[in-house]
Amino acid sequence: MDRAFAQPLDVPALARVAHVSPAHFSRQFRATFGETPHRYLQRRRVERAMELLRETDRRVTDICLDVGFNSIGTFTRTFREIVGEPPLAYRARFAGDGAALRVPACWAMAWLRPAG
Repeated sequence: MDRAFAQPLDVPALARVAHVSPAHFSRQFRATFGETPHRYLQRRRVERAMELLRETDRRVTDICLDVGFNSIGTFTRTFREIVGEPPLAYRARFAGDGAALRVPACWAMAWLRPAG
């Protein structure tokens, strides 16, 4: 999932690789990672989008599609849920300062995620 984050999520295929049923895979995944496989994939996509928003001047729509979202509305809503602000506001905080956040996105997410 980490390598192919831009591809559609296929829980049955992942379950086959793990030699378990899709339901068992989803339950175990959630127990292990604290979130569903779908939410994990969304978070990985948003983390990559955060990097692209900080380090490129590409259009948000292009970034949305490149990281695996099919809808700008879904991308924006998911980005806001995970990061706490929409993509353009996030980009504006780092405009002109490419060094503003030079840490791995997964580490930064722990600091940006709302408490609770």
